Amino acid sequence: METTLSHAHPVVFVHGLWLHAQSWNPWIECFAQQGYQASAAAWPGDASTTEETRSKPAALAGYGVADIADHIARHIQTLDHPPILIGHSFGGLIVQNLLARELAVAAIAIDPAPIKGVQELPGAALRAALPVLANPFNFKRAVSLTEAQFRYGFANAVSQEEAHALYQRYAMPAPARPLFQAATAMFTPRAETAVRVDNHHRGPLLLIAGGKDHTVPPVLVHSAARCYRNSRAVTELHEFPNRGHSLVIDSGWNEVAQTCLGWLKSQGM
Repeated sequence: METTLSHAHPVVFVHGLWLHAQSWNPWIECFAQQGYQASAAAWPGDASTTEETRSKPAALAGYGVADIADHIARHIQTLDHPPILIGHSFGGLIVQNLLARELAVAAIAIDPAPIKGVQELPGAALRAALPVLANPFNFKRAVSLTEAQFRYGFANAVSQEEAHALYQRYAMPAPARPLFQAATAMFTPRAETAVRVDNHHRGPLLLIAGGKDHTVPPVLVHSAARCYRNSRAVTELHEFPNRGHSLVIDSGWNEVAQTCLGWLKSQGM
């Protein structure tokens, strides 16, 4: 019965800022080997490859959290069955949004950008976001990270050599608007980062934190878990103590993928 359920529900991966759907290719292959129909969703403005998207940054500019969530919602509603969603960074925020809207049967949010209600502002997270937030004119722009900024925000927990290789392979421009929306959510009555955390009827949710993450320090993920305390739906948290924000693309990605597969099995999927 569990095998039938897992095959019935496809897995859709959702990337975050500064990465492309192609970054999920090793995960797609891994999940396919376990019998899942797996694919990665594009954000609005994404070209078909990382390289092509780098050459067309203006196509990404101006999109916010609601635009991205609704774009992916339209995609998953074309599927034969409601999917399992797995998202990283702002993709982790998006999958929480879609799960709360009951458009998915389960979700895993890896190093998720903070939903409204997460009030902590660690210094590391502020420093990681400053390349975007320091210039208010970036709001409607697409912004790229320098290699040093990528090293600090994504790849601080791997070697310099691996950080360089990850930057060369994966880094690309990203819309700045979601970061501004997350930064001002506390003061915005209808913030686009708000998630219906009290939904008792949604599917199970796993939040994953990287203990050395600068972009989304673990305190933010623990705080997000507390936001769900009034929901009777399953909400669980797992932390990888020595991992940074690059944990879905660096040489240790498979450990994270196996944890996700094990959790889905524990939930009967």
